[in-house]
Amino acid sequence: MTNPSLIALWAEGRTRFTKLLEIVQETDLSKKNGDSPNSAGFLIRHIAEVELLFAKNVFGLAEVKIVAKTLIAGKDTGEWTDLAELREIAAYAAEMLEKAISLQENWDQVIETKEFGKKTKAEALGRITTHTAYHAGQLALVLKYGK
Repeated sequence: MTNPSLIALWAEGRTRFTKLLEIVQETDLSKKNGDSPNSAGFLIRHIAEVELLFAKNVFGLAEVKIVAKTLIAGKDTGEWTDLAELREIAAYAAEMLEKAISLQENWDQVIETKEFGKKTKAEALGRITTHTAYHAGQLALVLKYGK
């Protein structure tokens, strides 16, 4: 089983996202920052989807159910406007990713994906943690300055 410190590291990194989920309003979801192509709603959905994909495809948690709509569309379609639904998928992503992380045993094991090539599981954990934080930063800017 995983060292609890890795769960704590991931959970703390994710607070950049979860603190925004607590304050976002439904009226914020369609906002974009300047010429950015991504709305607040899209960013929330995208973060959750990628976390779920990591849980399933990188860390091997087969029970994860995910249709990666933001990745399939390849762009913001403007449909991400239901705050309750977005919070629900974000909570599900947190639950599934934490479970997947907790089940890992060999963090030096190399995995390979078409998205980022070969990485150890430890590097993959760093990748998903920073992916979430990166997009959470974008979300924070949209919430602060977006129209």
